[in-house]
Amino acid sequence: MYFFISQLSISDILVITTIVPNMFYILLNNGGTISFIGCITQFFLFSAAEAFDCFLLTVMSYDRYVAICNPLSYSSIMTNEYCVKLVISYWLAVFFIEVIETSSLLMIRFCGKNTIDHFFCDLVPLLEIACSGTYLVGIVVSMVGPPILVIPIIIIIVSYVNIISTILRMSSNISRKKVFSTCSSHLIVVSIFYWTMFCVYLVPAKGQSLTISKVLSLLYTVFTPFINPIIYSLRNKDIMKVIQERIF
Repeated sequence: MYFFISQLSISDILVITTIVPNMFYILLNNGGTISFIGCITQFFLFSAAEAFDCFLLTVMSYDRYVAICNPLSYSSIMTNEYCVKLVISYWLAVFFIEVIETSSLLMIRFCGKNTIDHFFCDLVPLLEIACSGTYLVGIVVSMVGPPILVIPIIIIIVSYVNIISTILRMSSNISRKKVFSTCSSHLIVVSIFYWTMFCVYLVPAKGQSLTISKVLSLLYTVFTPFINPIIYSLRNKDIMKVIQERIF
């Protein structure tokens, strides 16, 4: 669990360092400029980190499923070697996917003022200022979208259905609360992350104003990475014990 949380922290740091510095510059100067290479690089790093979060939250739900539904086999299934292989394979997979998506974006022509009414170089704002057709990008997004968003959320739902059914079969209320507390932090993070992602990328653009779109984007690019350490720290007795020892 701690290994996966550390990987989630690395991904959150990547998102923050990619988005926030330039965003502050834009807000403080009432606008700003970014080079084409810088914009594409920002899109690539941000997309890779967000895609990795999707995969990582999925494997974390599986980790909780094994721990709660099959506790006697947990140490033999979720070995250190297996966890490291999972994380490495996920990083390689997301970089491969984002190379394909970014390459399709590079084939689009941009002309005119090239003004993006957004905090960072996201897919939808970039497609809105494109001068050429975006048919190829649409095909690529429709191909990589389900593996990144839909399939992970299905696995998470199935995992938690089994977890909840296992918890409900427990006879003691104390055991139920104790077991549910082990996955409540992850459930909160998943709910915030996927709710904002689905609202931004799956809800039609005409169904929401530009301001709402920006606010939702801030939630999963800034708020979620900021709140993740707080959620896992406050819900973890070991971390709280260390904090109390350091303070008092």
